[in-house]
Amino acid sequence: MVKILIRLILNGKKAGLESVREAVYALRKKGYDLQVRPTWEEGDVDRLVREAAEQGVTRLVAGGGDGTVNEVVSAILKYDLNHLELSVLPLGTANDFATACEIPSDPIDALNLAVLGESYWVDAGSANEKYFMNIATAGFGAQVTATTPVVLKNFLGGGAYTLSGLVQAINFQPFPGTVIHDDKATLANVVVGAVCNGRTAGGGQPLAPQAYIDDGVFELFYIEGFNASDIPTVLEELQELHEGSDTQFVHRHSIQTIEWHSEQSMPVNLDGEPMSPQNVTIKVLPSSIKLVLPDNTPI
Repeated sequence: MVKILIRLILNGKKAGLESVREAVYALRKKGYDLQVRPTWEEGDVDRLVREAAEQGVTRLVAGGGDGTVNEVVSAILKYDLNHLELSVLPLGTANDFATACEIPSDPIDALNLAVLGESYWVDAGSANEKYFMNIATAGFGAQVTATTPVVLKNFLGGGAYTLSGLVQAINFQPFPGTVIHDDKATLANVVVGAVCNGRTAGGGQPLAPQAYIDDGVFELFYIEGFNASDIPTVLEELQELHEGSDTQFVHRHSIQTIEWHSEQSMPVNLDGEPMSPQNVTIKVLPSSIKLVLPDNTPI
């Protein structure tokens, strides 16, 4: 029988959690070789992922929030180490990706899945030279992701929450540029946009409920600039949103690649990592990560 080497790359801010310690000890008592490597400074995740590959580790566990998962995924893809299986121990504030996958929030249950669960090939995404696993947001969405998550949650939620977000977005200066996908170029003034591999953002708000992480496509969603008098129309378009829709303000498409070109920088956020490109190409990377998932995961 081949011994499976499992290593937990743990966000250093979570290293002191008693629930994590108890979960690790519980797995070790069962005889599993679960090693722990905490991160303390920038660059640690890159180093620890490469070190794990060199030392024959079979499966990595990303212990932290969406940002930690993104860092581990980025290192796997950057160094072409996708023979390493990946599992998730959700310890962040939002845990959007893990929640959508129905990965348990209890550390013992999550580590049991990490050790014993089956792995499946799933998609990831690239944005220029960077990567993401869940969702890339742009414009208003990217700025509030980095500064005020509650505002993004309001914007992406339903009913009064969406109305609140739209009201706050009115005074946000749209970003003029060109959107290119499916060999079609469109001039647009984008207020908020998202390219979705996963389904939720902003603390569990469903943004792309039709998304699947193994279908080889992303769900593209963006809203163009609007005035206060346009809010009823925007709300109606959001409620009737469906694949391939190009309404007056709201657009949604299933895509494999999208380009954005502008004369000014646009804030973009990749699972918590900010960037500000003038030009960005976002591509789906089909079957690029071998992810441990629960049986009958919905996505």
